[in-house]
Amino acid sequence: MLNQGILMTSAAGTGSMGIVSIVYIVLIVAFFYFFLIRPQKKEQKQKDALLSTLTIGDSVLTTSGFYGVVIDIADDTVIVEFGNNKNCRIPMQKAAIVQVEKPEDAVAAEDKADDRKSKAKK
Repeated sequence: MLNQGILMTSAAGTGSMGIVSIVYIVLIVAFFYFFLIRPQKKEQKQKDALLSTLTIGDSVLTTSGFYGVVIDIADDTVIVEFGNNKNCRIPMQKAAIVQVEKPEDAVAAEDKADDRKSKAKK
């Protein structure tokens, strides 16, 4: 009779430990989702949107740190011209592009800088 009581209390304790273990696993999975998987998906969507707006004449920054101008676009490759040398044209994957600057954005930024300089002189 005493042995049955001990067995019953140890079985009840094991059941509550199982629930705690399941709660810990759920918390760990939730942590990984919200802090690792979800931000990575968001970043991938932003990069896909950036590459979908890529057009000929855009200035780009590559993963290797080179700035260039897009001169041709194919399905998943682009031809980028680097520097002032017209012979330096390199085909590369679209995935190698990190940043895109539209020519209109460059002109707008230059106009703002000119406005700031003229206001500073006054």
